[in-house]
Amino acid sequence: MNCLNEVLEKYPLVVLDGAFATELEGRGFDIKDELWSAKALHERPDLVKAVHLDYLRAGADVVESASYQATIEGFLRKGLSRERAAELIKLSVSLAKEARAEFIREAPEILTHRPKPLVAASVGPYGAFLADGSEYRGNYAIGEEELADFHEERLKLLADEEPDIMAVETLPCLVEAKAVVRAVRRAGISIPLWISFSCKDADSISDGTPLGECAAWLEGAPEVVALGLNCTAPQHVSSLIGKIREKSKKHIVVYPNSGETYDAVTKTWQGASARFVDMAARWYQAGARLIGGCCRTTPDDIRAIADWARSKEMRK
Repeated sequence: MNCLNEVLEKYPLVVLDGAFATELEGRGFDIKDELWSAKALHERPDLVKAVHLDYLRAGADVVESASYQATIEGFLRKGLSRERAAELIKLSVSLAKEARAEFIREAPEILTHRPKPLVAASVGPYGAFLADGSEYRGNYAIGEEELADFHEERLKLLADEEPDIMAVETLPCLVEAKAVVRAVRRAGISIPLWISFSCKDADSISDGTPLGECAAWLEGAPEVVALGLNCTAPQHVSSLIGKIREKSKKHIVVYPNSGETYDAVTKTWQGASARFVDMAARWYQAGARLIGGCCRTTPDDIRAIADWARSKEMRK
C-alpha cells in the first residue's frame, strides 16, 4: 500500500518534520559523536520520542525515525553487540510509531482536518557512517555492489518494523541511489521509498552529477514514489525542483537546511538562517508536494509551514 499517494490524493501538501539532532542538543544531549543522533537510541530513547512528539504537535504530517546514522557497523564500532545494534535500528521506527499513537490519543479530533501522520524510516548515506563529511562529496572508495551490501541489512531491519515509507536521504551520488534500489529489490522489500540528494548548487548533487540525470534514472524505478533534495542550501531549491520536473513525474520532496553553512571538519554551523515560511510558497508553486526542514530547522519552522499551508486552505 502506498500511503503517501493516498495522502497526496486528498491533501495537496504534506508537511515533513525538521532537524532531529538540533532538538536533541536543545535538550542538553551531546551529539558530538560518530553515531550523532543515533547515539540517543542507545542512551536516551525517551528524548527521541519527545522530539517526534514535538514535531507532530507542531503540525508535521511525517516524522522520520532517528536511524539516519544508525548502522550495524557503526554500533559495533562503539562496542555494542550485533544483536543490540539490530534492536536499536528497529527501535528507531518503534519510537516514532509510539509517538504517533500518543499524539493521536492526545487530540483525536485533529484527524478531521489533517491526515494520520506517516512514519518514515530514515536511511542515511554511506558517508554518514563514515562520519567524515563525504555525504557532501560522494567520493566513496567503494562501488555500487559494495554500497548495496552496506545498505541491505539495515533496510531489512527497518522494513521489519513496517514504516509507511523509507526516507533514503542526503545521497551525494547517483551510484548510491542505484545501490539502494538494487538492495531493496534483492531483499524483496515492498515498502515505498523516497530518495533525496544533497546538492551543491542550483543544478547538481554533491558529486557534480546533474540532478536532472538522477531524476531521469529514478523515474524508471517504481520502488521510488518521491524524489528530491535535503541538506541543501535553501536558495538553490526552486531551481532544483525545476530540474526534477523536467525529467520526472514523481512527487517532489524538499527539506533543505536552515540556510547556515556546515563545516564537516569543525562540525559547526556558520551564517544566518532563512525563514522557511517565506520560501515554502515558492517551493510549492515550483512543484514540491512534500516540504520540511533539515539541519538547524526547528518545530517552530515546521509550525510556520503547517500554519501557512492550512491558512491558505490548500487542504481539501
